[in-house]
Amino acid sequence: MADDNGQERFSGKVALVTGAASGMGRAISVRVAGEGAQVYGLDIDGAGLAETARTVGEAGGTMQVRQADVSSGSECRAAVDACVSAFGRLDVLGNVAGIAWGEHFTEVSEGDYRRMMGVNVDGYFFMAQAAIPHLLAAGGNIVNLASVAGVIGQAYTVVYCMTKGAVVQLTRGLAMEFAKTPLRVNAIAPGGIITNLTAGFRIPPDADFELMAPYQGFRGMGTAEGVAALFAFLASDEAANIHGAIVTTDGGTTAG
Repeated sequence: MADDNGQERFSGKVALVTGAASGMGRAISVRVAGEGAQVYGLDIDGAGLAETARTVGEAGGTMQVRQADVSSGSECRAAVDACVSAFGRLDVLGNVAGIAWGEHFTEVSEGDYRRMMGVNVDGYFFMAQAAIPHLLAAGGNIVNLASVAGVIGQAYTVVYCMTKGAVVQLTRGLAMEFAKTPLRVNAIAPGGIITNLTAGFRIPPDADFELMAPYQGFRGMGTAEGVAALFAFLASDEAANIHGAIVTTDGGTTAG
C-alpha cells in the first residue's frame, strides 16, 4: 500500500496506536498502514477496534488489535509485549487515546477526575515507559496527541487542560532525557477536530459562551485525516530533525 503520493514511508516498520477504535486513532491507524506499517491498535472499545482493523484489511494493510484500558500500567506493558511478540519490533508509538468533557470546576467528582487523569496522563506515561526500550533498539519515535488545551487555558475543561499540559511536558521531558539517543519524541496539539468525541462533547447548560469564544477559532474545525497526515510526517524519517516539538494544527487558534 501507499499514500496518495505513492509513498511507503513505513515499509518494514511497526506502529502501536492507542485509541485506535475511532476518531484520530482510527485515522492514524489507517494512514500509517496505508504507508506500509504493520499496525497494532489498542482501545477499550473492542467493536470499534474490529471496525478499524476491517477498514485497514480491506485496503490491503496489516493490523492486529488488543482491547485494553491504557490507564492500567500492567495492561500497557502487556500490550507492548504482545505487539513486539506479534511483529518482532516497535518503531512508532502513537499515544492517541483520550477522553474529554466539560463541566464546572467546582462540580468535578473525584471519580471523573481520576478517570480523565488515568486515560489522558497515566496511559501516555505507561505506554511510553514500556515502549521506549524497543523504540531505542529500532531507532524509533513517539508521537503524543496533546491539544491546544495544553498550551492555553479553557473554561469548563480545567481537568482536560491539566492532562494535556502534562502531555506537553511529558513530551519535552522525554525529549531532553533521550536527546543523546536516536529516539525522537514529539507531540501534536490539535484544536477542534471533527470526531465522535467532539460531536458528543458535553458542556454545562449554563455555560458562558463569551468565555469560550477565544478558543473557538475563525476557520472551523479540522479533520481526523488532517491530523493523521501530520502524524505520519512526524513519525517518518522525513522529520528526522524534529525532536521535542509541540506542533499545533488549530487553524490559527493559538496564533495570537
